[in-house]
Amino acid sequence: MTHLDAGAHVGSVPPGPSSPAVGLAAAEVAERVARGQVNDVPVRSSRSVLDIVRANVLTRFNAIIGVLWVIMLFVAPIQDSLFGFVILANTGIGIVQEWRAKRTLDSLALIGEVRPTVRRDGTAVEVGTSEIVLDDVLEIGPGDKVVVDGVCVEADGLEIDESLLTGEADPVVKRPGDEVMSGSFVVAGGGAFRATKVGREAYAAQLAEEASRFTLVHSELRSGISTILRYVTWMMVPTATGLVVSQLVVKDNDVKDSVARTVGGIVPMVPEGLVLLTSVAFAIGVIRLGRKQCLVQELPAIEGLARVDTVCLDKTGTLTEGGMEVTGLTPLNGADEAELRRVLGALGASDPRPNASLKAIIDACPDPGGRRATRALPFSSARKYSGATLDGGDGRAATWLLGAPDVLLPDGDPALAETERLNEQGLRVLLLARAARDLDDPQVARGAEPAALVVLEQRLRPDAADTLRYFAEQDVRAKVLSGDNAVSVGAVAGKLGLSGAVVDARRLPAERDAMGEALDGATVFGRVTPQQKRDMVGALQSRGHTVAMTGDGVNDVLALKDADIGVSMGSGSEATRAVAQIVLLNNSFATLPSVVAEGRRVIGNITRVATLFLVKTVYSVLLAVMVVVSRVEYPFLPRHLTLLSTLTIGVPAFFLALAPNKERARPHFVRRVMRYAIPGGAVAALATFTTYLLAREHYTGAGALDAETSTATLTLFLVSVWVLAIIARPYTWWRIALVAAMGAGFLLVLVVPWLQDFFALRLVGVTMPWVAVGVAAVAAATLELLWKWVDRRVPA
Repeated sequence: MTHLDAGAHVGSVPPGPSSPAVGLAAAEVAERVARGQVNDVPVRSSRSVLDIVRANVLTRFNAIIGVLWVIMLFVAPIQDSLFGFVILANTGIGIVQEWRAKRTLDSLALIGEVRPTVRRDGTAVEVGTSEIVLDDVLEIGPGDKVVVDGVCVEADGLEIDESLLTGEADPVVKRPGDEVMSGSFVVAGGGAFRATKVGREAYAAQLAEEASRFTLVHSELRSGISTILRYVTWMMVPTATGLVVSQLVVKDNDVKDSVARTVGGIVPMVPEGLVLLTSVAFAIGVIRLGRKQCLVQELPAIEGLARVDTVCLDKTGTLTEGGMEVTGLTPLNGADEAELRRVLGALGASDPRPNASLKAIIDACPDPGGRRATRALPFSSARKYSGATLDGGDGRAATWLLGAPDVLLPDGDPALAETERLNEQGLRVLLLARAARDLDDPQVARGAEPAALVVLEQRLRPDAADTLRYFAEQDVRAKVLSGDNAVSVGAVAGKLGLSGAVVDARRLPAERDAMGEALDGATVFGRVTPQQKRDMVGALQSRGHTVAMTGDGVNDVLALKDADIGVSMGSGSEATRAVAQIVLLNNSFATLPSVVAEGRRVIGNITRVATLFLVKTVYSVLLAVMVVVSRVEYPFLPRHLTLLSTLTIGVPAFFLALAPNKERARPHFVRRVMRYAIPGGAVAALATFTTYLLAREHYTGAGALDAETSTATLTLFLVSVWVLAIIARPYTWWRIALVAAMGAGFLLVLVVPWLQDFFALRLVGVTMPWVAVGVAAVAAATLELLWKWVDRRVPA
């Protein structure tokens, strides 16, 4: 029955004469809980508070900064130790934001928690996954995930897909006594199994533990920042060593002043705020999406969203609403409509877990007329039909099939013309046919006599058209992959404004490259099997596309698992929610634009502000090298660089990192950041050191070093604020106000006497301050030309 929702099945066999397993008694459950035989697998939604604190506090650079801070507290005024208080504040902010994100994740995970049905004291009850105990009897049906290992005790046409565990694509038929493994999921039929392994002993839990032990979900942003920090560490060690020697040994200075200037040279080499800002941006992204009832099960998924250029959509439950109704019943070959309605009623009554399609049939045909199913062939997405042998109460049995007309009927059958006409209107059509063969025959559909066309209508999601329009505006291609008739799916897509060729997936080539070409040339694909969905996602990925897959049914599981980003509806099957990185708990397709926009905001803004941090690192390293080579005092005290970092990096980076950003992220994070940071840092260092050397020639006598430092600080601030002005483009009113506010803050320090004293900044005379401005102006013009050249010549 191809038009049924994914994960549905039709006509499962009613319980046999043997009594079903009653499950455990309350006392037996309590006994197993006391022995610790419970399913205590930890929830993966977030890490513990202790892990959050440890990750934010115990870092390599916090250790470096902490040691330097302690030294400065003993040898210099408190204003030279401000950088330590900034690190404390940053760490605190990081912990609080990630803790808030954890609370959001945990609360959403609780809302979307799978609650399996178990039998206790002879009654079926829903319990939390962590409440399952050894020997519990669990009921399973289409779309349900097997959450613990067990042995099948009841099977009504039960078929389980174990491909996520074994790689075997074909569903496995299960009979009483067969083993079922956690991590697999039901694709057809139903049944029950007794739990034999729970908690960390279960197969899927062992796999997850091994995976978490040896691998992490890939994040280019995270690995790129780690690479940058590793290079920074390598640069810092020799540079800092040379700086210490030059300031303490080569220059015959006061020891405390030399130590202060040495620390002043080392501290700005550390991009200490970059990791914090990344964590905060991700955490706030989780919180923002949480407010939209969007559960992010893996944090790197936010980053992946920013890179998506193709989104694959299932029709049912995504573009259309779940409910439907029967709008027509067309008898064929002179069949009696009243009899057909009784047959359909019997098919509906035989299924203990009817899906939307079958519920509509039950509503339209509630009376089975005494007929009941004695045997059944459950629906599967691969077969695209179901069947049942019905006993009419008069000793005569008949086998009926219900499914896709173009699968059950041979080409050229007259009924297909009427089906095509209805499909062109976007209607869903099922064929009821009487089989001439036994239900166990692999060719049961061959020679079936068509009896009726059942016409169902689905309602389009009111927000689907706007969502598809958003994707088109953002240059994200939408592909509809559906198990329904291609013409019907194409008609629905057309109503939503989605243009492009419509293809029957049965005619797609199996070879990956050829399939990729076909996918690039069309938009809507019908009659897609679950394995084909998986293959189509792989074909798109092989052509360089970053693919998001949305779905809610069991036939979407394999594709969701293989896609770069899997998005499941909250009302979807347990299996789809388990493998998806993102779950839309409100079942709203309209949430997707917000999800994609949040991903772009995070990755785009972090790429932008990372340049600010790394420009500082580059100019700090180069200044230290030039100081060592020139054998002069380091031009800055820690307080100067704390002030500059706060005004040109820390405060503006926080606002820029949280600003809207719709640009789709591009790959090669490290290369994209460093191609601006290296020339920007080099220009800033050369301009600053040039001003410093000129000031050394100009100023003499007592207080000369303070005057030289103030002049160099002015140049470095002007160049750094120009870098900020470039990074802030394209300008909006608040970006201009942000840059202007930072400039006003520095001006305030220069004109307020007590701030002058606090930061040891006092411009002396007129000549050198104007020279500093002139050098900064030349540096700013050089930056503009250099970065334009980089845009044209250096690949991103």
